Amino acid sequence: MTIQEIRDYLSRFVGAVELAGNQGELISGPAKIESAQKGQVSFIANEKYTRFLATTEASLVIVHKSVCVDEFSHRTSFLKVSDPYTAFVFLLKKFATPRTIALKGIAETAVIGEGVTLGDGVSIGEYAVIGDRCTIGSNVVIGPHAVLFHDISVGDGAVIFPNVTCYDGTLIGRRVVIHSGAVIGADGFGFAPQSDGSYVKIPQMGIVEIGDDVEIGANATIDRATMGSTVIGRGAKIDNLVQIAHNCRIGEDTVIAAQAGISGSVTIGRQCMIGGQAGFAGHLELADRIHVAAQAGISKSFLEPGIALRGYPAQPMREQLKHEAMLRNLGAMKDKLNQLEAELKELKNT
Repeated sequence: MTIQEIRDYLSRFVGAVELAGNQGELISGPAKIESAQKGQVSFIANEKYTRFLATTEASLVIVHKSVCVDEFSHRTSFLKVSDPYTAFVFLLKKFATPRTIALKGIAETAVIGEGVTLGDGVSIGEYAVIGDRCTIGSNVVIGPHAVLFHDISVGDGAVIFPNVTCYDGTLIGRRVVIHSGAVIGADGFGFAPQSDGSYVKIPQMGIVEIGDDVEIGANATIDRATMGSTVIGRGAKIDNLVQIAHNCRIGEDTVIAAQAGISGSVTIGRQCMIGGQAGFAGHLELADRIHVAAQAGISKSFLEPGIALRGYPAQPMREQLKHEAMLRNLGAMKDKLNQLEAELKELKNT
């Protein structure tokens, strides 16, 4: 694409795009700002990377509209936008080759159960297993060695990568992507303690429901409900190695980063952002648009929309930062207290 073509393309998604430089130069693809070469495009969305403006060899850099590029525009072209990060994401989508599995039709070694309904254009890889009474929508791709138990529904355009396991009754929406190693619908962790110290397993009779346009990362695990459904709302994005327990409800367009652990019967609202390794106690609720910092420990419900939580136990960020500042000063406070105690003792002695 020429730089002018890129400008025209981005203007459809991010509004006004100001060009500084050569509109006719050809761009072959994206690259990181520190390693980009001639013919490539990069971006700067974080101030700490502005130092690379003087050294980058990129032919095009996308920057915020407030960045002054006059001293660099003789060697590099710039597109100035209100949100460089989002602009670059749309550009990546333009240049990227969709990651999918090179399958055509149904492999001879695939095992298809009884009463299975297959839509048009379905591809099923080597040694995949599809259980009885499953319904597979049109243009679904199921990778090698994936296993779908009985009575599963998969919506149109879904992609299930190799070695995914979906337990019986799972409902998967349209255009869902499930990456390798994920396990959907295993039993929830439910055991009733007995007087002799042993445990009796609680039957897990529910299912998992996954809405449209959800993406589930590699080796993530989502447990079936004890009764009813564990629900992943439309557009949610679940990172690698996330654990979501039985009867949880994850709101639409919520994102959960790697190694977060969510205990049973937790309800998370819409458009929340959950940081890596965050931990949730069971039976609590988060309102919409809440941000949870990495490694935060959520021990109670927070019902005010749009707040940021941090720390262990998690608190609203402003309050938690005050507590952190106090902790950092404990040493000086102790020294001061010791000094005052010594002075008081001296006064008493005199």
